[in-house]
Amino acid sequence: MTPNKDSAGRRIQELTRLINRYNHLYYQDHISEVSDFEFDKLLQELSTLENAFPELKLPQSPTQRVGGSITKSFNTVKHDFPMLSLSNTYSDEDLNDFNERIQKDVVGTYEFVSELKFDGVAISLVYENGILTQAITRGDGEQGDEVTSNIKTIKTIPLELNKSDTNIPSRLVVRGEVFMPKAEFERINAEILQDNQERERLGKKSNNLLANPRNAASGTLKNQDASAVAKRRLDCYIYDVLAEELPFQNHAQALAALRLWGFQVSNHYQLCPSLEDVKNYIKLWEHQRFDLPLDTDGIVIKINDYTQRKDLGFTAKSPRWAIAYKYKAESVRTTLLSVNFQVGRTGKITPVANLKPILLAGTTVKRATLHNANEIARLGVEIGDTVFLEKGGEIIPKITAVDSHSPRGGKPLDFPSVCPECHTELQRREGEVDFFCPNDRSCPPQLIGQIEHFVHRKALNIESLGGKTIETFFKQGFIKNVADLYELKTEQILSLDGFKEQSTKNILEGIANSRKQPFSKVLFALGIRFVGESVAEKLAIYFGNLDNLRAATLESLVEVPEIGERIAQSLIDYFQTPENAAILERLIGHGLNFTHTQTVMQKVGDALGGKTYLVTGSFEGHSREDMDRIVRENGGKLASGVSAKLDVLVVGDKAGASKLKKAEQLGVRMMSAQEFWALIKP
Repeated sequence: MTPNKDSAGRRIQELTRLINRYNHLYYQDHISEVSDFEFDKLLQELSTLENAFPELKLPQSPTQRVGGSITKSFNTVKHDFPMLSLSNTYSDEDLNDFNERIQKDVVGTYEFVSELKFDGVAISLVYENGILTQAITRGDGEQGDEVTSNIKTIKTIPLELNKSDTNIPSRLVVRGEVFMPKAEFERINAEILQDNQERERLGKKSNNLLANPRNAASGTLKNQDASAVAKRRLDCYIYDVLAEELPFQNHAQALAALRLWGFQVSNHYQLCPSLEDVKNYIKLWEHQRFDLPLDTDGIVIKINDYTQRKDLGFTAKSPRWAIAYKYKAESVRTTLLSVNFQVGRTGKITPVANLKPILLAGTTVKRATLHNANEIARLGVEIGDTVFLEKGGEIIPKITAVDSHSPRGGKPLDFPSVCPECHTELQRREGEVDFFCPNDRSCPPQLIGQIEHFVHRKALNIESLGGKTIETFFKQGFIKNVADLYELKTEQILSLDGFKEQSTKNILEGIANSRKQPFSKVLFALGIRFVGESVAEKLAIYFGNLDNLRAATLESLVEVPEIGERIAQSLIDYFQTPENAAILERLIGHGLNFTHTQTVMQKVGDALGGKTYLVTGSFEGHSREDMDRIVRENGGKLASGVSAKLDVLVVGDKAGASKLKKAEQLGVRMMSAQEFWALIKP
């Protein structure tokens, strides 16, 4: 029997309150007052009532936890309070300097609050009358993307605050870090590996594994399908609260209030009466942090008292009352067992060290890069040596030094003089540190790499062709270069074990559809040295078609904005090679698009006034490709590096020190992210 509207409304309110309470007890206090079966029955009852009376659904309804909404684009929202970055420090000396600056401006005693710095995505949550109304990413600090639907899928974020505390401001903003737990990261990657086995069997292109939990959290939060976000099981720690007026005097009180209101606050923060206590806290977590269920990338130190914070104030980019301490990369010792010399798509030879497995920064490491011959010589490393191992940025393993040589006498590590795959004599180009195999026409790893690059999603996007499939076709002699792809036959593929009619159809349809890709994508897919995605787009727009590009001289090529002599000479060398010319003619015959028929970039304004820009560092919510596109759309030109010809260097978070130093030496104007956004969005 369907209830009337009044009774349904009362029951919806009761169920919403009850289920949210059970959620809070389970995820915050680890208490289960009802069984999973009883909980699911209540949730199903609420969902049924909401479907029958959608106008009665409350904004804090727990049914939103499973997602379901699709967002075509994220609205840009201005922050109530700017989300500033923190200054970084890496040593006791820097901490001492920070403390001395505080002593000059604060009268009397003061104390610090030390907190773990979680490695995730900063989020700003807006609550009105205790109800979550908006969730906004950091963006440029002044404004960010609204991701409210996605945030509501995180079960540790309350949709409605615990109103037993009558001091909750009517409108408040809380700040936190959205992260992907290590266990969830490993679970998803295990599923991807299992799925890839099936995709390979069907002849489909494999999906990439998640690179690290931080990037995975960031990508998940910007997913347009909230139900997909819910499946990723993100989590969140809250660490700050802001409002026009707050009912407490210091940060420790604020953290206690946040927990009372229903937020998940880390238990690991500590009140530190002195700088020495701060240093002890840093030492405590230097190694213990790796036992946590999530990644951390340092410690945040803040002045506790709000009045003292106000006295200290802010710089243009960061508060003067807080600082982030970054740990030096963890270093461990292990044994170098052997070295493989790998041949890449461009013929570059990369030495890869095989190591005695060792636990480093939370993962077991078996291999590490040795970069090039110069690095091997600098290290003086031999097979059997005990070496120091670090993770660059706590992600990529690298050997940093030799601890001790093998007591039995190590085996000297000589860089090969010939290609380990095709035995062609290696070459080293003038002014470069890497050795290359010049046999790009018959060296198997190079040929396979060229084909893999050709089908990549940023090139011709042939999803049905994975790396293993390409390698199988190559070994069978079906393909030796990219043009051969368009001559594959159904009977050839079906003759191989594991390839059925549907997978064969997918492969051939994917290849056929690649003919629709624009000229810029085709040009990038050719794999011409130094011609990346952005350069290919510039060349396609400037010359319009392949004939014009092939006829271009060195002088006319360098006239193209941001195309230097190195890129120009590489293009000329490529087009003058007979084997390349033959492949191009075959690709033309197979109907690929070598004419620029429409503008890749639609200009939306002239705010950047035709000046030349270079973007460095990271920008929350925007990839490098996004930033380059935004520069072009607003009338700016893009530079490939810092030089005297550069007008403006746009500086984001974690910008490269070398670029900043060179720009300063050359007198190039440096623009913050806030200035950049203000310029194009006045």
